[in-house]
Amino acid sequence: MAAHILAGCAPSQPPEHEDVRPVRTLIAGRTTGSVGANYSGEIRSRYESQLGFRTGGKIVARLVEVGSHVKRGQPLLQLDPSQEMLMVNAAGADVDAARSRVAQSKIDVQRAQQLLAKNFASQAELDNQRLALDQAEAQLRSAQARQQMNANLRGFTTLVADRDGVVSAINAEAGSVVAAGQPVVTMDADGEREVTISIPESRVDELRKAKSLQVSVWAYPGKVWNGSLRELAPATDSVTRTYSARIAIEQPDPALLRLGMTASVFAPDIEGSSAIRLPLTAIVYHEVQRQVWIVDPKTKRVAARNIQLGAAQKDSVLIASGLTGGEIVVTAGVHQLHADQQVKLVDQAPVVASGESK
Repeated sequence: MAAHILAGCAPSQPPEHEDVRPVRTLIAGRTTGSVGANYSGEIRSRYESQLGFRTGGKIVARLVEVGSHVKRGQPLLQLDPSQEMLMVNAAGADVDAARSRVAQSKIDVQRAQQLLAKNFASQAELDNQRLALDQAEAQLRSAQARQQMNANLRGFTTLVADRDGVVSAINAEAGSVVAAGQPVVTMDADGEREVTISIPESRVDELRKAKSLQVSVWAYPGKVWNGSLRELAPATDSVTRTYSARIAIEQPDPALLRLGMTASVFAPDIEGSSAIRLPLTAIVYHEVQRQVWIVDPKTKRVAARNIQLGAAQKDSVLIASGLTGGEIVVTAGVHQLHADQQVKLVDQAPVVASGESK
């Protein structure tokens, strides 16, 4: 009896205090047929020319530098023209000789006509002289054509720009011997600008279905240009196994879009199945499983939910499966939580709209 009285007089144990964690959350909303995609690439010119001499020889002068802006017809490189000069002189001599034969043949025809009129020559002799005249005139035309060809070859010893643009590469120096048709100068034409990107085979259809494309560069993050898919390679690259694509930029500003700049192509409205997008901060990596914390709206307690991730974009990721929409998802403080822990909602965000990310 005394033991019971002493036990009744003992102080009672205070209830254990439960740690209530403040967390940021949002209500996961399912997008309605719109998924974004982002691709990295490089600013290139619409027209890139690989220029080479139309005749072989030794380069004696380099008239431009890499990065030089040139006009159409401006000389770039010069070959030694001495060989072509000799060919032009030889062709000129052949023309003079052929012209002399024509003149002699005309005299022979006139003489044969006079002798035939006096019955001192036959008609066959006159026909032979006329045939010789025709042959001499044909040889003169052939010699004149060869002379023009050699004159053209002499002009081909100077490599000129085929359009206004920028010299982006020079593959030969003064003193180098080059063959006819060998590319020695790369030129990027002024005007149209494009972005070259590489597309994995799983994303080709997404790019084709994109209703609009937006181009931005790292140097000017707040500037955006509209673009359109101009070219998509029919086969993959043998090394990267990706498809090469060219995105034409509408109304490019040459002062801002310099060649070689790193650019991003964003397709904001690729049609597809509906999906849920969450910020990367909401994802918990538990061993090999990806999870998010779901808050019970009545008890304010959290429970882990296994999910499957889709494509990532900037600071958000698509949820392929595991969520149906409408759940309260923890987006900040996920690594301080445990199952069935009570939380306090701080600045709960609304349902994520289509194409947006928090």
